[in-house]
Amino acid sequence: FDAHIAGDADKFEELRLKVDELETKCDMIKRRLRGHLPKGTMMPVDKFQVFRYIREQDGIPDAMEEAVDWLSFRLNPGIPVELQDAFHNFVSFTLEMLDPLYNMTLEAKKYFEESYSQENRNQIKALIHSMHQYEHEADLIEDNLKRAIFNTCTDGVTVYHMGQLTEVIGDIADSAQNCGDWMRAMVAK
Repeated sequence: FDAHIAGDADKFEELRLKVDELETKCDMIKRRLRGHLPKGTMMPVDKFQVFRYIREQDGIPDAMEEAVDWLSFRLNPGIPVELQDAFHNFVSFTLEMLDPLYNMTLEAKKYFEESYSQENRNQIKALIHSMHQYEHEADLIEDNLKRAIFNTCTDGVTVYHMGQLTEVIGDIADSAQNCGDWMRAMVAK
């Protein structure tokens, strides 16, 4: 995003290819997990819940790749100057939401492998709650950004491009929240 705003096409393309590569690796991991889980494996949670969790987790790199692709569709003129700060703030806020998701995953690993403790379960639930708050804030920021797009841009192509980019960035927060919801189902008693 920063390379796009700075107009550094070479750096942007290098990073776009790296995002594509990482997203492809994520897909490979997802397929391996789905395809190599032996039938009849005893698990502390329903296999369907695990697969749904993995699907939502995979939605994050998918949305990131799509966001970078949407940026690449219009390198010039790109994001209008008057919207750059708002987009930068939206991207930054959305990525901050991934910290509680990461911490939730670490806590869940401890919970399922070691403890099954109520304290650990409560930590997971608190992280899920914070992800819901982040996602709600992200929705508000997304709505304000869309208003700014419609009130700032007069060119239909720019309005469409910025609107789609906003939606895709919002999908990152939605997938993170959905991960939390599936984790809540897995740790429910």
